[in-house]
Amino acid sequence: MSKKSFLTLALVSVIALVLVVGPAAAQDKVTITWFVGLGTGSQPAQADAQNKVVADFNASQDKINLVINIAPDFATASDTFATLVSAGTPPDVIGPIGVGGSNAYADQWLDLKPLIDSTKYDLSGFDPALLDLYTTTNGGYSAIPFAVYPSITYYNEDLFTEAGLNFPPHKFGDKYKMPDGTEVDWNFDTIGKIAQMLTVDSNGNDATSKDFDPTKITQFGLNFQWALMRLILTDIQPEAFYDASTNKVSIPDSWRKGAQWVWDGVWKNYSIPNNTYANADAFGTGNVFQSGHLAMAVVPLWYTCCLGDSVGKFKWDIGVVPQSLDGQYHDAMDADTFRIDKNSPHQAEAFTVLSYLLDQAVPTLAPTYGAFPARSEYQQAWIDSKNTQFNWGIDWTVVTDSLSKVNPAPLHHESFFPNFQKGQDRWNSFYTLLFGDTGKDMDVNKELDTLQSDLQAIADQKS
Repeated sequence: MSKKSFLTLALVSVIALVLVVGPAAAQDKVTITWFVGLGTGSQPAQADAQNKVVADFNASQDKINLVINIAPDFATASDTFATLVSAGTPPDVIGPIGVGGSNAYADQWLDLKPLIDSTKYDLSGFDPALLDLYTTTNGGYSAIPFAVYPSITYYNEDLFTEAGLNFPPHKFGDKYKMPDGTEVDWNFDTIGKIAQMLTVDSNGNDATSKDFDPTKITQFGLNFQWALMRLILTDIQPEAFYDASTNKVSIPDSWRKGAQWVWDGVWKNYSIPNNTYANADAFGTGNVFQSGHLAMAVVPLWYTCCLGDSVGKFKWDIGVVPQSLDGQYHDAMDADTFRIDKNSPHQAEAFTVLSYLLDQAVPTLAPTYGAFPARSEYQQAWIDSKNTQFNWGIDWTVVTDSLSKVNPAPLHHESFFPNFQKGQDRWNSFYTLLFGDTGKDMDVNKELDTLQSDLQAIADQKS
């Protein structure tokens, strides 16, 4: 056979092989792994809903095979995720995961802006303020909103009525009417005064009375129910304490004022429970507001999950957060969403999965996670479910109105800090000191100086 004939036959064979193998190969599905456990989602009761989402997604198309990897708990998830990343085999889609959890792996996430642009992804279903939570310094998006939990003021209607006090405002900008009829701004000065009037000892004296006994308190006026220290200070005034451009830590003056205000509430005015009171059986062993012996709690919306035992005991409602020290309304919002690992080998397909989780899967996942959906079209279903559980007419417009007041990424209470978890642990130790039994003797500014120094040392560490 001539060389030319051989080459012709070989070429025909290759073409035939392509015709036979090509269509089959084109039908091979790309496998995308969804990793769950760095936030909520690891509880056995949540598995069925998540598996249903996987099955529904796979049935909806023929290009991608979605598989799910659910870690049994957070510690296992963290170790597994770190191992996968180190091995160069990261999962494609990760979540739900909160802002703080995401910042523990801040350099791991894909900038979604190019995929948002190339797919013409519709962002119109989100309040613009929610998108600001995920904007990056270079104009990109580290994520797209999924579940949001704005801070609100929970209040016990029965305790306010018993004290003859007006309820907290439900609208941003509304004044608060004091007992003498004067109308004042709803700010931290006001809420502090009202909290004292609502703090009562066993003899029926409130904390404004000279006869008040702080060793026998039976009812408190205010707390920040399970909120961490950075969240409390951000409620009082959103500020940045770390400058990434200089790697410098500086506790802002507003946070120093805020920390002193909290200390005064705990140890001077006695209107905020210290840890001993908060963890006592009489105050719900930590769940103080649900105990019925706390008038107000400024805390994100996720706390609604933990008020089931209030039904039949007392009526509560929600108002807006107080104005911050600058006289403006700012809302410290917790949030969970899904992210794509920047080293995913199939980023376009991962974005298809991400898009599904953020939209079509919301009716299944939001109830499973107890999540208030960021997408406006899914919010009423959450409200309807809560109205079934708490059927006395809670004003949920406070929640939707609060979304436009949300702090942007640089001022978030879990904004990035080097060696993130070490920094959080140090903030937690400051919280423990302030609210602990020895807190009554602390010099707030001196302890903040020490905190600043320690945080600087943490920022200076490489890992």
